[in-house]
Amino acid sequence: MNSGVLSHSYLSIMEAKSIEDFRGQIVHFANELGFQYVSAMTVVDQSLTRSDFVTIDNMPLDYRQAGASAVDTHRRDPVMQHCKRGAVPIVWDQETYLRTGAIDLWEEQAAFGYRTGIALALHLPEGRHFMLGVDRDQRLPKEPSELTRIVADLQLFAVHAQDTALRLFVPAEKLVETPSLTPRELEALRWTMEGKTAWEVGSILGISERTAVLHIQNAMRKLGSVNKHQAVLKALRLGLIH
Repeated sequence: MNSGVLSHSYLSIMEAKSIEDFRGQIVHFANELGFQYVSAMTVVDQSLTRSDFVTIDNMPLDYRQAGASAVDTHRRDPVMQHCKRGAVPIVWDQETYLRTGAIDLWEEQAAFGYRTGIALALHLPEGRHFMLGVDRDQRLPKEPSELTRIVADLQLFAVHAQDTALRLFVPAEKLVETPSLTPRELEALRWTMEGKTAWEVGSILGISERTAVLHIQNAMRKLGSVNKHQAVLKALRLGLIH
């Protein structure tokens, strides 16, 4: 893909006005990149146990009817699990599924043309996530520089596409409002994340144990959490602590 086509793709996806327009733009980009299929998933965490999903793709109807989107399939799929846990792109093929004991999943999808591909995830503040993957039935380039270029193109396109996806598919009322925590409350949570007790947190911050407990309790209340561990997890998801 030359730079002119790339620039046009970035601009076009940013200007998409509807679901069909968005789908058309990501399919066009994937095809120009040399892939038959593409999938873009927007995820917004509403709580520690519930998330809203919007997926836009060009998956063949017969593959969809075969159960490609089943929850159990996603839980076992090594590509999905990789993207769920990290932000480094994954280049996958048959060997990826073989190593994780999920070769049956690869065989099922390979029958529909999903034999290899590249996928990545952008984990954003406020519990928002964007996953983008391109797939095809032909082997990926063996030349490292060529493969690196494709991955870089996909990453840059994903950055532009995620803004549009959130604008189009996530109503403002469903976006998680980020609680306002004080610097001391955030510090207390960070040290709690490291396994420190309230007494240890107080010693580190130069405050009393009681004050440390109050900071942690205030953080729990603002985050709507029932204990300090849940508060740490939610703060991590919202990007308040790292």
